[in-house]
Amino acid sequence: MLQCVNTSRDGPVGRGCELRICGLLTAVAALLMLAGAGCTEEAGPLFADADGLEITCMQHQPEPPGSRYTDPERTNTAELLTVLRYYTAHGTKGYCDGAGPTDADRAWVRLYVEQGADRSNVAPLLDGR
Repeated sequence: MLQCVNTSRDGPVGRGCELRICGLLTAVAALLMLAGAGCTEEAGPLFADADGLEITCMQHQPEPPGSRYTDPERTNTAELLTVLRYYTAHGTKGYCDGAGPTDADRAWVRLYVEQGADRSNVAPLLDGR
């Protein structure tokens, strides 16, 4: 806990001033703790990119992209480039289970296009095939 101490060389600080300083320091500490609590938000899943291996079909993404990809303040360029590289190389391939894209898959594909990538690389996925 905070402990207020008189550090003045000019003599004792008045009790009213001391209480205001203690109150201010306590309020600042409380705000910092609350602000820190917001920083622990989960950044979401990492994109499953088949470890960069050559593939004949795609696996579904289990979850949509989280803030590590969608929040400019949290985006890691290397992680985002993994998504771009994957869909550029494999976006026209079907899914291994023969099904169309899930909602999570579509969210990743939208992220790909929103980054300025060529829509034609993922057109079948955007069209639901």
